[in-house]
Parts: sequence; structure tokens; C-alpha cells
Amino acid sequence: MDRAEPSPNPVKPSPDPVKPSLDLLRSLTDEHVLRALMQHRRLTRAELAAETGLSKPTAGESVRRLAAAGLVADTGERTPGGRGRGRVGSYYALAQDIGTALAVSIAPGEVVAERIDAYGDTVGRAEVAIGRPARPEQVTAALAAAAARVQQDARVQQDARVAVVSAADPVDRVTGRLIHLPDSPFLVGELDPAQILAPYVSGPVTVDNDVNWAAQAERDHWAAYAAQAGHDQAGTAPGDDFAYLFLGEGLGCAIVSDGQVRRGHSGLAGEVAHLVTAGPDGRAVPFIEVFGQLGLRQPGSTAIDVDRLVAAVTGQAPEAAGARHALGQAVGGVLAAIVALTDPRVVVIGGPWGSQPAVLRTIVTAAGRLPRPVPVRGARLTGHPSLAGARTDALTRLRTGIIHASAKTKI
Repeated sequence: MDRAEPSPNPVKPSPDPVKPSLDLLRSLTDEHVLRALMQHRRLTRAELAAETGLSKPTAGESVRRLAAAGLVADTGERTPGGRGRGRVGSYYALAQDIGTALAVSIAPGEVVAERIDAYGDTVGRAEVAIGRPARPEQVTAALAAAAARVQQDARVQQDARVAVVSAADPVDRVTGRLIHLPDSPFLVGELDPAQILAPYVSGPVTVDNDVNWAAQAERDHWAAYAAQAGHDQAGTAPGDDFAYLFLGEGLGCAIVSDGQVRRGHSGLAGEVAHLVTAGPDGRAVPFIEVFGQLGLRQPGSTAIDVDRLVAAVTGQAPEAAGARHALGQAVGGVLAAIVALTDPRVVVIGGPWGSQPAVLRTIVTAAGRLPRPVPVRGARLTGHPSLAGARTDALTRLRTGIIHASAKTKI
């Protein structure tokens, strides 16, 4: 019987899949433990094991590493023990000096600074008034004063790990500097918040336009609502694709597409003040000029007088109806451009006068007459949404920084 000849190219067995390194496994374990403590504040080793799905020895070893790295500490609290209750357990929490984040709002009339710990609690807050319109030297002094004051008020008086700044002005996405554009109603000049905050922050400073932060806060709110309500009830939410039109003392727009704010090449996407629309007499004018023609600007400024505008559109008098018609016509022209260029699922209207019922009804009616009608709804977050967005981002960056610090520790 002939013997089969061996194949000239025998098939070699596949090598074993690459196994994760011990350092990687430890880093992932430590991340699970840190995130559990960030959410629950204090846990025993047994509770950490139950919360994370780790074994008790693995959770305990992670706690030992993190404590040695100065990221976790024994609180001194103990579980009841003895008489059938099992062994006494120690409670662990994040170390008190693990770090904080700074969230800042630079807005017309004031600078607000908040210090936030890794649990998401505000541990310090400062407000410093500024004039209108503001000059760079005014805002510089107010920003430094607010950062210094909130550092003194915080439980842990140390530099913040990170800072996030919301500014009521256009922001260069590369440098983080505030840019002065024609007819800007707030800051007259340019400003570098990262440079001003450098003495109070040990890590990076992120700066963005206030309307972008408000849109992110609105997005996060709806995401939380959808998670809680379920898919069926959340079907009418803006989701990850919407335009956020801010109507206040200033005018702005943020575009959220696929869950991300689209800032454009230089960061100036959404600056709609000079978008051409219909004026009160029907002729084409820049959006910002509509309020000058209606006599709704603050004295000596291009800033919109919100109180006067709300009063002008409220009621059944012919003058109020005329003001509503003019605003609906102007905002409708802006919406037509936004819809044509960005194709949002929904347009969200925010801002002090945009959220007024009489104004919102007028805008909804105008949107329904567009060649491409789009659903319009009022913003759900109306109390300082820009600061809320900056605060959430600052907390995320703080927690990420803490976890990265644990991964660099080899103990």
C-alpha cells in the first residue's frame, strides 16, 4: 500500500489568542473600582466585589493598590460585626485630595466659577459682576477673582485638575481664545481664558461657546430621559441630531449631528447674527438688525433688551401681534437656512426670550410654513444650561483624569 506523502505546506495550528497583560487587567480592575466609588461614594471590599462583579480577593487587591497610590482611603467607618454578622468590614472612599474640576461661565453681567469634586458635588462657588459691554481687562480681573475665591471656598484648597469654560462669545477652537466679531453684544475685544486660569488649574483648560455647552446639556438631558422612559416614549426627543437656536441678549446656534456638536473649521459655526433674513418691512436684512429696526436693543449696544421684547410681544393688542409677526418672519428665515444646511431632526429653541410661550408659539407657526417644515420645541433646560453643560463636561474630564492616573501607577 502506498503511503500518503506529507503535504509540502503543512497547515500550522493557529497560535493562542493574545492574552491581555497583567498590567492591563489591573488597570481595568482599578477603573471598575474607582467608578463604583465615584457613583456610590463609599463601599466595603465586599460591596465593591458585588457592585463590579469582581471576586473579593481581586477587589481587595485593587483597593490596596489604589490606596497605596493615594487615590482611595479608608474612611474609618466599619460595618457591624460579631454575633453571626460576619467579619467587620472597612468602608473605602475616594481620597479627599484626589482633585477637583473647575467649571466657569463667562456671561453678560457676571462670571460664575464652580469647583466640582469627583462625586459631582459643587464644593465651592463664586460670582463676580462685570459691566456691559465688557472690556477684556474687566473680564480678566473678574475671571481671576472668581477662580481665586472658589479655590478658597472649596473643601480642598489645591489647584483644579481640569477646567471647562463657557463663554458668551465666539471661541477659536484651536487656541481657545474669545474672538470679537462685528456687533458682538458682550465682550469688546479678545480674551484668553486658559492663560488667565493657568495659576489655578494644574491640567488642561477647555473653552467653548455658551450655546454649544447649552446644546450639549440639552442632549444629555434627553439621553437620560430616553434611558429612563424607554424607546417608545422617547421617540419624539431630539436625540443625536438637532439644532439649538439660542435667543437672548445675543443670538447663536449649535448644530448637534450624530451626538456631536459641529463647530466648523475655526469654531465659529452657528454664528447666526449676520444671517440674512426678512426684516419688519419684508426687506432682506441681517438677523441682528431686525431688533434694531423694532427698537428692541439695549441703549448703546447691539444686545437685545429681553424685558422690552417680551413686553412687546405679550398681549392681544395690534402692536403685540405686529411684533410677533415680525419676529416670526425673521426667525423663520433663519430656520429655513438652518434646515437647508444641516437637516436637523428637531429644532430646539432656548434662551430667555426664545422660551417665552408667546414667542415659541409664533416660531412653531413660522416653522410649519417653511418649504421643509421641521418640528420645533422649547428647551427643557432653562436655568443656566450653558453652565450645566460645562459642569458635566468638567466632571467627565476629572473622572477620566483620575482613572488615567490610576493606570500609570505600578504598585
